[in-house]
Amino acid sequence: MLMRNLTRAALATTGIVVIMAGAASAQDKVKVTFLFDNAPSTVAMAEALAAAFEAKNPNIDIETESRPGGADGDNLIKTRLATGEMSDVFLYNAGSLFQAINPVQNLVDVTDEPFQANVIDSFKATVTGTDGRVYGAPIGTAMGGGMLYNIPIYKELGLSVPKSWAEFMANNEKIKAAGKTAVIQTFGETWTSQLFVLGDFYNVQAAVPTFAADYTAGKAKYATTPAAMKGFERQEEVFKAGYLNEDFAAATFPDGVTKIATGEGAHYPMLSFAVSNIKELAPEHINDVGFFAIPGDDAASNGLTTWMPAGLYIPKTSKHPDEAKAFVAFVASIEGCDVQTQSAGATGPYLVKDCTLPADVPPVVSDLLPYFQEGGHSAPALEYLSPIKGPALEQITVEVGSGIRSAADGAALYDEDVKKQAQQLGLPGW
Repeated sequence: MLMRNLTRAALATTGIVVIMAGAASAQDKVKVTFLFDNAPSTVAMAEALAAAFEAKNPNIDIETESRPGGADGDNLIKTRLATGEMSDVFLYNAGSLFQAINPVQNLVDVTDEPFQANVIDSFKATVTGTDGRVYGAPIGTAMGGGMLYNIPIYKELGLSVPKSWAEFMANNEKIKAAGKTAVIQTFGETWTSQLFVLGDFYNVQAAVPTFAADYTAGKAKYATTPAAMKGFERQEEVFKAGYLNEDFAAATFPDGVTKIATGEGAHYPMLSFAVSNIKELAPEHINDVGFFAIPGDDAASNGLTTWMPAGLYIPKTSKHPDEAKAFVAFVASIEGCDVQTQSAGATGPYLVKDCTLPADVPPVVSDLLPYFQEGGHSAPALEYLSPIKGPALEQITVEVGSGIRSAADGAALYDEDVKKQAQQLGLPGW
């Protein structure tokens, strides 16, 4: 066995298992494969984590591999798990999409690993299987789903951050009148199309507090709940008003990040993690982009829909589960947080105990943090309150956002998509 000469020493301060050897010859090295999405910030972070871990563990080689995002990435994950060809460690969503990959059957139980003492409980709940066991650890930071905005455009036109949908649309009209793109969309990567719907959930819950439970039980639908319909309606409204960039159908996520940073558009509905992509793609404009929650009807109840970090998981088919656990433990440590901040930038609060952010965070992060702090207004995205998230949403929101399908038809079609998934999960009431 390749690992027969290795010894292990536990570091008491972090609970990390560090695997050591006297000499790291090529034949002694254990190769641990690591799969993650291809967003530039994720690639930079993953490769930095691999390099830092290898420096501490010379007998382990972390072989990195990127995959597409969105539906293509989901299909690849599910196919590799089904065929037994999954990487030793892989990065994937927490919440409802995590439930869809059948963690009890496919993943290694890490409930009792020492590193879990470092992980904040609110994250553990999002990577817990139907058996009550924990199957993942966090990578990255908590996020907000809202609106990136170009600060110089706002200053030039004398605009204020909107707290209501009416204020947001009034800002858009002034931006359009000034000859600028009001709202950037990047449907060349379909996953980016969902924020008007998913990022509106704080407003849905404020209007219908029981929506998540009723939705899971098959009692509430998007098409028949006016508050839930508004995300689709507002995406349709923005398209019909002519606020989008001309290349919205073909533009990609990196295009959108670059456009919002350089002032080619004023708003980009997106998760706040995109600040790390701004650092990668347009670093000289990192302080030109701010963030606000997607506004609802009432300015007085303005608040943010929040997302948990992604998770790191180990498939049961891994040939090197101990070494994979050591790598996951490193990521879920203070040192791992520091590597992530250095490589991808500070993008929000970490869900690992005692991890801190630098004082000089970009405006996107400083705008985001008050929503998470005491007295702030935030609520988890629906995918953390319900196991149901239909896989076709990103295609449906592309159609609604492009004027191909009406908001009403889109919501009804999504209800059918959700029904299929709920039945696959065996949920009662469907």
